[in-house]
Amino acid sequence: MKIEVGYDNTVQTCEIAGKNLMGIMKANDVVYDLVGTEEVERALADPIESARLSRIVKPGEKVAIISSDITRPIPTWEVLPPVLDELYAAGVAKEDVSLVLALGSHRKHTEDEKKRLAGARAYGEILVIDSLDEEMVSFGKTKAGTPIDINKTVAEADRRILLGNVEYHYFAGYSGGVKAIMPGVSTPDAIACNHSLMVDPLACAGNLETNPVRIDIEEAGARVGADFIVNVVLDEEKRIIRACAGHPVAAHRAACRFLDTLYRIDIPHRADIVIDSQGGSPKDLNLYQTQKALDNSKYAVKTGGVVILVGCCKEGLGNKNFQDWMHEAEQPQDVIDHLKREFKLGGHKASAVAKIQVLADVYLVSDLDPELARDCFFTPFANLQDAYDAALGKMDADAQVLVMPHGGSTVPHVAGE
Repeated sequence: MKIEVGYDNTVQTCEIAGKNLMGIMKANDVVYDLVGTEEVERALADPIESARLSRIVKPGEKVAIISSDITRPIPTWEVLPPVLDELYAAGVAKEDVSLVLALGSHRKHTEDEKKRLAGARAYGEILVIDSLDEEMVSFGKTKAGTPIDINKTVAEADRRILLGNVEYHYFAGYSGGVKAIMPGVSTPDAIACNHSLMVDPLACAGNLETNPVRIDIEEAGARVGADFIVNVVLDEEKRIIRACAGHPVAAHRAACRFLDTLYRIDIPHRADIVIDSQGGSPKDLNLYQTQKALDNSKYAVKTGGVVILVGCCKEGLGNKNFQDWMHEAEQPQDVIDHLKREFKLGGHKASAVAKIQVLADVYLVSDLDPELARDCFFTPFANLQDAYDAALGKMDADAQVLVMPHGGSTVPHVAGE
């Protein structure tokens, strides 16, 4: 059988015999009526534990809208127009509205990228800036010691509206909610403090209420204040099939519950070989982002098995600390031990990758220089077919293969684990 997985804006393919193919992980069937902007409009008209946005804002108020950067799949250009319509209906002036693109610790956008993310209409109507374009304002510290240093436009706004997509996050539980504020529009130091909590075993995909990272995020969000959120869930074709609007926590939780019905996938047993992809652009721009698919493979691969990670990574590793930690290590365990001694952004991703490399061999199909891939303890391949043939040779002719075409979104679950 020929299978294909996303790779940048194209696909990688390979042939897998029927006796070997354990399954192709796809989203569960769910019921939905509307898609895209129409679903966002429905959510705005029926907010969760909140008044309508048009009744919350007032004329003359400064409004900051936060949305994700280019590494995230949320179609801001679809979500933003009905949000703007709600604001204008309340009498808010266009010149009083700003869109702040949450960079976290990522690179700044070009103007063309800002326009593409915001959409032509919004880009022509309101101010569009990157979160790191301005100085930061302090709101003190969380109980865990995380500095709450926030982009000035967001900090000084009368109203804050958060846009985001909800998917599983390997240590924050889920994306979305007030994660748009922390780490979205925060400083690198603040992000590092928050992310250092990931060493706790409770900081894992699918956990919210006892997750120290998420607890810290929501404490910071409450301190800054969010008036309204619009969170969306995307299907495998990146269409909005559910939008949840309203209270910053209650609406987020509703989106998470829907996500569970869609992307928590039961599998009968662990696989010998897992073929794992982020689904292509924009999620596989660099290894820093492609890692998110790799992390979910740990729930599916047998100890001593093979994970074939497929991601273009045309922008390279995406983080200097990631590369430095990998380069100075002699084996993956050294990277894990490094995180125990010292926390650094980028290094935390290297440690997460190393944990999978200790569990299984990781083959990488990418545009990375092969020597750079080897320096990061991957076995590099130019295409998926060659990687699969090598994996089958390492295991055996009857090896069971699980394909995860959207590995960053789907979380496999083996009964009894």
